[in-house]
Amino acid sequence: MKTVTPTELRANIYQLLDEVLHSGLPIEVKKGDRTLRIVPVEKTDKFQNLVARPDVIQGDPEDLVTLNWEGEVSLDLP
Repeated sequence: MKTVTPTELRANIYQLLDEVLHSGLPIEVKKGDRTLRIVPVEKTDKFQNLVARPDVIQGDPEDLVTLNWEGEVSLDLP
């Protein structure tokens, strides 16, 4: 969780509020020995922030089901 001072909050309030709304993570404002927390009211879907990466698996994903590493790895531990 990110913690800011009131001065930092005042200087960047719109950016910090957008960050809370986008990420769903609260921000704490530390004023002396007390702490305030800015949190979104609605729960955010964390999967919404995932970036699509269609080129990660090169080839047919079905080939991963039958992948066999027994010839590549030696499991004989000392």
